Amino acid sequence: MYRTPKHIEIVCSTVMRLSSMSLPSRNAIFEVLARHYTDVRITIVNNLVDLEALVARKPDLVFLGMKFVPAAPGSGADRIWITKVLGDHGIACTGSGANAHKLELDKQSAKQCVLEAGLQTSPFYVVSQYEPALRAILPISFPLFIKPTALGGGKGIDSFSVAHNFDQLDSKVLSIATNLSSDSLVEEYLSGREFSVAILKKADSPSYYVMPIELVAPANKDGNRLLSSEVKSADTEKFLAVAEPSIKNAVSVLALSVFNAMGASDYGRIDIRLDAFGVPHFLEANLIPSLINGYGNFPKACELNIGLGYEDMILSIVSLGLARSTDVKELVTA
Repeated sequence: MYRTPKHIEIVCSTVMRLSSMSLPSRNAIFEVLARHYTDVRITIVNNLVDLEALVARKPDLVFLGMKFVPAAPGSGADRIWITKVLGDHGIACTGSGANAHKLELDKQSAKQCVLEAGLQTSPFYVVSQYEPALRAILPISFPLFIKPTALGGGKGIDSFSVAHNFDQLDSKVLSIATNLSSDSLVEEYLSGREFSVAILKKADSPSYYVMPIELVAPANKDGNRLLSSEVKSADTEKFLAVAEPSIKNAVSVLALSVFNAMGASDYGRIDIRLDAFGVPHFLEANLIPSLINGYGNFPKACELNIGLGYEDMILSIVSLGLARSTDVKELVTA
């Protein structure tokens, strides 16, 4: 089988808080790319030294499985954004750039960006992990949904995430602060159906495939269907094609609008939930979504909507990154 002469490094971290790519995901991606390209490696980047070594090797493409490394003490910053460093050295990577990654990692900022773009997301506020919930100035009405401001994968979401009174709100905020060392995003609870929308740029085109699926989690003891870390780890949610044209169109339009408002590129996932009246609201974005073969919303959405199998999906993401590589190098040498 002919393999294209390209040097591609799949970059991820063994530090859990840095990595957006699991071991099964990076291994599956490696197996696909090794069949099609001559020089494919899995590279662990845990710090700035590792990142500098990556830059020195000058791969044709970095398949990105993480967003940042910690900055050096005393540098005045807390994070070094990998796409920024790679771009400054003329190295292309898959997916979105640093500005979009910053928004994605801060759920409060992402929701504010969506609101400023005139798009729908539920009213919210943030409670600092260092301060108690301020009951006297509660700006939104019960029931409320509480989750960490900067953690994904369903972390911190459980049957206590829906609060119907102040005691439940205080208890959940305290739990997130104590167990996860995180501020809490508090938003009006959306009681309707939940959707995940995969977005993938079409080759040689400015347009996108926009591919929604419905997620149906098992009902908990209170009758709520929440995509908690327990549900995601056990893979017990159902993934359904969206049959109703009006709902499919509404969630697709919102998802692509959010993707564009955040300045995202090439591919990503936007999560959406309906309110009690069936109006779609933005929940959160994942711009390096799980790409495990046979698991995860993004691969399943590609398969259900356009029949795009796992191998072709990975190759599409790589082709989009390689198509940008010339532009990146021209920008640096200009």
